[in-house]
Amino acid sequence: MADPKVSPLMTSPSASTATTQLNVPTTFSRPSLNLETLSSTTSHVNRLINSNHYVSPSRTIYSDRFIPSRSSSNFALFNISSSSPPPPSTASNSPASDGSGGKEDSSSAYAALLRTALFGPCTPDKRDSPAGQNIFRFKSETRQSMHSLSPFGFDEERPGVIHSPVKTPRKVPRSPYKVLDAPALQDDFYLNLVDWSSHNVLAVGLGNCVYLWNACSSKVTKLCDLGFDDSVCSVGWAQRGTHLSVGTNNGKVQIWDAARCKRVRTMEGHRLRVGALAWSSSLLSSGSRDKTILQRDIRTQEGFVSKLSGHKSEVCGLKWSYDNRELASGGNDNRLFVWNQHSTQPVLKYCEHTAAVKAIAWSPHLHGLLASGGGTADRCIRFWNTTTNSHLSCMDTGSQVCNLVWSKNVNELVSTHGYSQNQIIVWRYPTMSKLATLTGHSYRVLYLAISPDGQTIVTGAGDETLRFWNVFPSPKSQNTDSEIGASSFGRTTIR
Repeated sequence: MADPKVSPLMTSPSASTATTQLNVPTTFSRPSLNLETLSSTTSHVNRLINSNHYVSPSRTIYSDRFIPSRSSSNFALFNISSSSPPPPSTASNSPASDGSGGKEDSSSAYAALLRTALFGPCTPDKRDSPAGQNIFRFKSETRQSMHSLSPFGFDEERPGVIHSPVKTPRKVPRSPYKVLDAPALQDDFYLNLVDWSSHNVLAVGLGNCVYLWNACSSKVTKLCDLGFDDSVCSVGWAQRGTHLSVGTNNGKVQIWDAARCKRVRTMEGHRLRVGALAWSSSLLSSGSRDKTILQRDIRTQEGFVSKLSGHKSEVCGLKWSYDNRELASGGNDNRLFVWNQHSTQPVLKYCEHTAAVKAIAWSPHLHGLLASGGGTADRCIRFWNTTTNSHLSCMDTGSQVCNLVWSKNVNELVSTHGYSQNQIIVWRYPTMSKLATLTGHSYRVLYLAISPDGQTIVTGAGDETLRFWNVFPSPKSQNTDSEIGASSFGRTTIR
């Protein structure tokens, strides 16, 4: 029987016992082919053809969820030792404890503390080894409070980590710490009968008399009596706190030396009552029911140095800016005007209010920031930038706005109200969020003044009471009581 034909693609006889038939191109050199090269070539081809089904033995099998494998991660990448710090006894007995060991121990302690704070307490894991640990993994021990904004969290106690307490909102006492009876305190929206001096003395107009209440000693002094044919319509302290101006129903303005209880001079010029007064150094501005504002320099013998005309009704609000460059005036004509030192006509006119503008306050924190409040038909507090002549914002308070005053210690202001809530509101600017709403007066809260330390306000109403409230913090601490005697509770009379 003839021998079968040997295929040219058969391997050499020495390898015939371990190989199968292979089809090899003629260009290949037969001696250069062996089982290892052919099997690797075949494996590579199969991997290309069946790439979707090939699984590398060295690769980790993933599911359809992409959760990265960090089995090779270790703390050394983060300069954090994976081993726990040695106990104190071991560290103390080590040869390195004489000098450099202190630095190494503190470094190890810091690394352990940082690892615990960042990744939670370590728990034994059979997959972890001393050479490498899976530092980023989803484990219940490392869950942080979702309410904590700190990377360390405040809901868990970390060894060696001292957490600073969360700052609680400032609490404003809801009750007055002192109440004074003020008989004959008029219930008239257009008057300004209460003012607090830089020497801590409160001036109050009651009927036809002016009384002084010393906030340090609680001593009451009767400053003047205008007689039965006149009455007090406004009071205003000079900036030095030594002299008090008094506006009368007959259109006169009197200057009194408070220390000697002596009248210095009487100035005329208005035809009707003077309900608003404002000081700027030695310049005194007076607003009247005759629709005019008179500028008076008390150093001269003249009754007034200039007359400001523009309002169409009674002038009921006057305030100089803190730099004494601008005068804001509000009237019963629903207008808010701004004047400079040399103008006889308003340089700025604001007509957005729909009721009388009595409440006016300049910000001590931002130059040119002015706040104003409208009466019963308006109920809004509006903010203006007199530098850019722009209307900034408006807040509807729901009640007649009678007064505004800005805190000099913090960026907050307080407003007093009439119809229909008779409330006192402390606001945070510029968010205009309410810090507190104070109640207690049974009539419109028509009068407001702030203490020289900026912490306490006094409010007056037609219920013939003056109420003292601690509403603002001190410049250094938010818990320091006012020096005027917040501990002196009780109700007394001012005359």
